[in-house]
Amino acid sequence: MDLTFWHLCAAFAVLGIAIRLALPRVLAWRGVWFRWHTRFGPAMVFDAADDDGTPVRLLNVNGTYQSVCYVDPELRWDPVCEYHRSWAKAVRRRWPDKDDGCGRRALVMGGGGCSFPKWLVAYRPDFSCVVAEVDPAIAQVARERFFVDELEQTFGSGADSRFDLRTQDAWEALVEDEQGFDLIVNDAFRGNRPLGPMSTEEGARLVRAHLRPGGMYVGNVRTTLKGPRSRALIEAQEEFGRVFSHVETIPERPEEPRKKGNNALIAWNDEA
Repeated sequence: MDLTFWHLCAAFAVLGIAIRLALPRVLAWRGVWFRWHTRFGPAMVFDAADDDGTPVRLLNVNGTYQSVCYVDPELRWDPVCEYHRSWAKAVRRRWPDKDDGCGRRALVMGGGGCSFPKWLVAYRPDFSCVVAEVDPAIAQVARERFFVDELEQTFGSGADSRFDLRTQDAWEALVEDEQGFDLIVNDAFRGNRPLGPMSTEEGARLVRAHLRPGGMYVGNVRTTLKGPRSRALIEAQEEFGRVFSHVETIPERPEEPRKKGNNALIAWNDEA
């Protein structure tokens, strides 16, 4: 019996190795790019189409969709997700003149495929953008599969350019900054909870402390609008409301309040 048990264990081990070796080839044959090792689990990149039939590319990490972008060269810098579009509208509303010569700084907490940073760098010449992505593997995926390498070739990269993709914990990037930001973007999550204490007064005050006068915070709060799973959104609204004079929420699914959506939370003060 013992010998049979160990034979079975060896057989399953060999089978597991075979599957592990074969899976990337099988997925590649189906048009799916696969990577076993990232900080948060296996990553898959594949092409599909949106509701209008426009080709898009998606990033799935450990079973969760994290990024999406257009494939067409003429659309690559445009946001696909509705909450990213809401952020873009908020930026245009807050700073309507993109050619006013003001050197504004943005911090994007959580890079993924850099969907929103690509829009910001391509269409807002008044902004330079620091992107803090904690996982070097995901940063590499963004460059190789989500056209960030093309963005860097077009607009430059590094601390002295308008686009600086750092492999750094986003919370640390915020805490350690000494220059201040005009725009702080929170697109980083652990599970369904926002990065760090971003639903607490501590988090709101830290954001406020690192915003320049007239600055704005935008965040993604993935919750329902009603019911017990809306708690993170309610907490964020309340705590940011204690620190900022204006807090606005733009829901992704207003017609389905009990379904989870990527809700855009926007906060700012009146000072210029």
